[in-house]
Amino acid sequence: MTYIPAKDAAFITSNRDEQQGRPPALPPEVYEGKTGRLLYPKDTAAGGTWFAVHENKSVLVLLNGAGQKHTPHPPYRKSRGLILLELADSEQVLAGFKKLNLSNIEPFTLILLEEGSLYKCHWDGLNGTSRPLDASLPHIWSSVTLYDPPAIQKRKRWFEEWLLGYPNPDPENVMQFHHCSGDGDPHNDVLMNRDNQVLTVSITSLQLTAGLAHMSYHDIGGDKVFKKQLSLTHRIPAAS
Repeated sequence: MTYIPAKDAAFITSNRDEQQGRPPALPPEVYEGKTGRLLYPKDTAAGGTWFAVHENKSVLVLLNGAGQKHTPHPPYRKSRGLILLELADSEQVLAGFKKLNLSNIEPFTLILLEEGSLYKCHWDGLNGTSRPLDASLPHIWSSVTLYDPPAIQKRKRWFEEWLLGYPNPDPENVMQFHHCSGDGDPHNDVLMNRDNQVLTVSITSLQLTAGLAHMSYHDIGGDKVFKKQLSLTHRIPAAS
């Protein structure tokens, strides 16, 4: 997953790596929530999502695992995708995360953009923590359940090298990074494939401008691209 601030926009993009047998997700649609409209692709297995934007301009992206790889102990009380959707449909996401009962929920990392501020939130199965990040700088994250520390550092280096060539990227540049970056090792390339058992099934990219959220969704298996947009009720603060 990457976050890239720009002069008049911000780009947030996530590659979804999943087991081959998982049912395909539904492409992004606008849904009416309790607190406003939300735009997100929907996981057909559990009904939640891993990537959502609220019309109040909050953006949430889910990564599996927290600070370090864990051993799953199912069954869990609720899917992490439903937790993300519950948080997305709230007036104050960060405050909601701190109050939410996450007992018997599998560990996850939540990247949150709220009111122009960027946060990284962890639930490790016992404790929830959050810390602010510099929203004026680009960031890349990788799931600790799929990538070991050397692979995570390698991906970070690819991102830093790519940024040198694209100091002012457009949406196509960002998607190119998420499609093509790597060193030829399909196990750890940004678009990954581990013997067709675990692989990148989709790429979701969000471009935030002054009053619009533009979401592009590439269904890798179906080789289809879907686009949807959502009007925002507040102005996105410009990146410094």
